[in-house]
Amino acid sequence: MELGIFSFGDIHRNPVIGDQVSPAQNAADLLERARLADEVGLSYVGIGEHHRPDYSVSSPAIVLAAIAAQTKNIHVGSAVTVLSTEDPVRVFQQFATLDLIAQGRAELTAGRGSFIESYPLFGARLEDYDELYEEKIDLLLRLNQEPRITWEGRFRPPLEDALILPRPFQGALDIWIATGGTPQSTVRAAVLGQSVMYAILGGPVNNFEQHAQLYRKTAQEAGHDVGALRVGASTPGLILRKDAERTYQPYWMDSMTRIAAERGFPKPSEVSYRAQTAPAGALFVGNPEQVASKIVRMHGHMKHDRQIFQLDFSSVPQKLVLESIELLGTEVLPLVNSELGA
Repeated sequence: MELGIFSFGDIHRNPVIGDQVSPAQNAADLLERARLADEVGLSYVGIGEHHRPDYSVSSPAIVLAAIAAQTKNIHVGSAVTVLSTEDPVRVFQQFATLDLIAQGRAELTAGRGSFIESYPLFGARLEDYDELYEEKIDLLLRLNQEPRITWEGRFRPPLEDALILPRPFQGALDIWIATGGTPQSTVRAAVLGQSVMYAILGGPVNNFEQHAQLYRKTAQEAGHDVGALRVGASTPGLILRKDAERTYQPYWMDSMTRIAAERGFPKPSEVSYRAQTAPAGALFVGNPEQVASKIVRMHGHMKHDRQIFQLDFSSVPQKLVLESIELLGTEVLPLVNSELGA
């Protein structure tokens, strides 16, 4: 099992002490987290893309390049690249360059994003939501396989025997498909023969069991080597030696209250929080033994290969994030590997 971390560069006002980290300080914090994650043996650090005032990162590739230059072993990737409003050629060039800096450790996770601010910002129409992603993921995957390409579509100028440079360190990028868990997205990733990353905000740990089964079944039917494909899960969490549930609650309540208001979800409560932090819930908050047990429990349902954790919901202080990273690598990972194998 691979374990890792990810962040969107959260700079919300801290709901407990009321301060707010600056974008510059957050950039320094992200680099410190990545260095520690590399030191304690985690497998992956991901940086997401947003175009909102409450997140500091709008260009993951730049942050990831800085991380790659300061680490040795950990894989670095987007979490996610909002491909629908990007130019696939430019995205490929950026991540191929990142892969050269990282000497083969770069990955790219392509999704449609959980917010819509990038659509008007870059001149894309929400009415083209599905068509944009379908066309751009097709082009991105072709660019990954073909140094020279002739191509034509609706949403960008055609390519005529275009040479796309540079090429990645090992010839091709490791590209994952991100999804919130719709059957259509699961089938798309499987048919394309790409690894899939499920974004899990809550619910029971067995929620995505059927999606993982559908993914592997569809990939096999499409003629892909299922053994070469990977299933990942991204989840919120906090790992502390003591009082993790009590410490995390105001941060989780703050973020989930805002998300619920924006998307029409039920408002979070003490009861719903306790349900999420219970052994069967998909909020990975607790001491190392509790979190390791829940990872193993989720693996029993999903058989996933990688799990990454967002540890800075609503600007959880850097000190607590660093403690979580250290415990994730030095205590949770060995416990999980003792159950599941490295």
